[in-house]
Amino acid sequence: MEPMGRRAFFNRMIRGISAIPLMGMLPASALQASTGGDASPPLHYRPLNGTSLRDVASQKLHHGDGRFTNPLGIHQAGRLYQLMRWKFFSFNEFGDYLDDQPVTPLAVNWEKIKDGPDLSITFLKHAGLFIKDGDSHLLIDPIFEDIFWFIEDFSPLSFKLQDMPKPDTLLITHGHYDHLDLPSLGKLDKDTRVISPLGYNDEFNELGLNRRTQLDWFDKVKDGPREITFLPANHWTMRSPIIGPNTSLWGGYLLRTSGGYTIYVSGDTAYFDGFDQIGAEHNIDLAIINLGAYEPRWFMAPSHMNPKKTVAAFKQLNAKKLIVIHWGTFRLGDEPVHFPPMHIREALTQENLLDRWVDLGIGQTYFPS
Repeated sequence: MEPMGRRAFFNRMIRGISAIPLMGMLPASALQASTGGDASPPLHYRPLNGTSLRDVASQKLHHGDGRFTNPLGIHQAGRLYQLMRWKFFSFNEFGDYLDDQPVTPLAVNWEKIKDGPDLSITFLKHAGLFIKDGDSHLLIDPIFEDIFWFIEDFSPLSFKLQDMPKPDTLLITHGHYDHLDLPSLGKLDKDTRVISPLGYNDEFNELGLNRRTQLDWFDKVKDGPREITFLPANHWTMRSPIIGPNTSLWGGYLLRTSGGYTIYVSGDTAYFDGFDQIGAEHNIDLAIINLGAYEPRWFMAPSHMNPKKTVAAFKQLNAKKLIVIHWGTFRLGDEPVHFPPMHIREALTQENLLDRWVDLGIGQTYFPS
């Protein structure tokens, strides 16, 4: 029995190590081994110290030699042992609640959306969004099925995709597998317009999605009567450990709808001190922030915000309303999939901001008044 036990442990280790970097839970620099000390930097972001995000973008500080770099993040000395420590040797303080994680099939009232107002925002699986804007329909980071067989899907699809209004435009925030899922995108019509960061030609060529616009930070594109701006984020991306990280870009979006309503979509991001600049430039009606895979903080903070940092970012954006996504489907951190809404409620209550939260569940739709 001993050899089988070792083999099972080894297989589990390999699966975990292979999947975790591909979904954004391990900072890119931590893919390298190191013999450095255990001291951690006091911040998980690089202070701008008065530098504007626009200057960062115009000076191409995020462009490296054949790869993109993250000028907003702290370089983490490559400590692969931290991944091993977390996945195999750390105590999960939420362990007693993992058996309570609910399965919430993804059901959407498409008829209500079709017959409803000109503007609506629907929370799909994980970080997926469906936005109706007049006669147009936008999809952001859609996931229609599971992504790895050994990661449980807590929100399986329970409607037929043909019931969903045909998307006109697809927006992708970055290339981690829980945001750019080729099987899901392969279900879209080939004439769907794709708006993405720089560097994803191989993936979209494979899919035959050839109506593409690639954006750098602060690039804008007109999409009919609406305007879409690609914004910086404190993150990274990778699709192959062999090729390595950051051959493509990452970020969030500012969507000015045809009626003038303005939506900020963060994409995956750690905290950084540029949210106030984004808020100063744009009158944001709704901030949609990715909240999930944030525990344990010693491991997740360089890649994802927790509820406290999410509220800080929301305040600095000066947005009127907040929706949180990136929860409920895949447990990618220590926290159970249904904990982020409870945690954000507590954090907003402490800041007297609960009235500005739109408590949107999986498959539910928000109709801005």
